[in-house]
Amino acid sequence: MSLFSIGELARRADVAIDTVRYYERRQLLPQPKRRASGYRQYDDEDVRRLRFIRRAKGLGFALEDIRSLLDLSLDHDHGVHGLRARAEAKLADIDARIAQLQKVRRGLRQLVADCPGSGALDHCPILAALGAKESS
Repeated sequence: MSLFSIGELARRADVAIDTVRYYERRQLLPQPKRRASGYRQYDDEDVRRLRFIRRAKGLGFALEDIRSLLDLSLDHDHGVHGLRARAEAKLADIDARIAQLQKVRRGLRQLVADCPGSGALDHCPILAALGAKESS
């Protein structure tokens, strides 16, 4: 097993050193062993865990969700079910957000199409729509 510094850990996991320290403070990474000199000492498992965190963040998981995923990744009896359930919930959340963004896009596209791009501000359909009373 190879041991290396925080800088090498950060390089291997493709994150900043401050990110490593942040995840340690948030207890997503275990407190590292220390050399006699007091310097932090990491191993390949720390690289794997840090990559897991980075990839999960890239998929939209919040840090608390990632903590839960990490816990489930250690549960050899029930972890797969829990991991799938969390991934399905995240997928449903993303689908809902995409649908909402598509609705916003359609509305904004219509406002842009309706706006002549010149003339008096008091006749601007974008300002009128943004300042209008919301319908229930």
